[in-house]
Amino acid sequence: MDEPALPARLETPRLVLRPWRAGEAPIQRRLWQERDPRVPAARRIDAQGRPTLADLEASIARGPQPPAPGLLAIERRAEGDVIGYCGLIRGGHAPADAPEIAYELLRSAQGHGYATEAGRAVVAVAREAGHPRLWASVRVWNTASRRVLEKLGFTEQGIIARDAVHGDTLLTGLAL
Repeated sequence: MDEPALPARLETPRLVLRPWRAGEAPIQRRLWQERDPRVPAARRIDAQGRPTLADLEASIARGPQPPAPGLLAIERRAEGDVIGYCGLIRGGHAPADAPEIAYELLRSAQGHGYATEAGRAVVAVAREAGHPRLWASVRVWNTASRRVLEKLGFTEQGIIARDAVHGDTLLTGLAL
């Protein structure tokens, strides 16, 4: 199936999901800085301070790279601030037949239902695009993300990657 592009804008009652803006690189950097220390080093700020703000600004300027459908910034309507991202990716742990949903929020925005609300909007777009299935991979220890996936209707398919250092990864799926 051809890869659907996410619409440039998705709206929910409390959120707007839209492309990242270059001036929002500091928010992306904060996401990198706030990641749990159990997250693999490649997804955290390295000893040389990378990714830098300039690296992230350049990444935002390039936009989503094919075949990735893209990760949209999550902006709270009332406050007008960006609190994280949600969207579809390729090349994660999921089988090649469907994209994988991905999301991440700043710690200050967690626990308010924003990830679930944004996730529902992305799932609806994937359904409308005709995808038969979505996947999501999550570390066993990440109970908050596992709860979000459960609320979205994803079911655990089993452990797909054992990792004694960073924690095992579970694969979850959602038939659309």
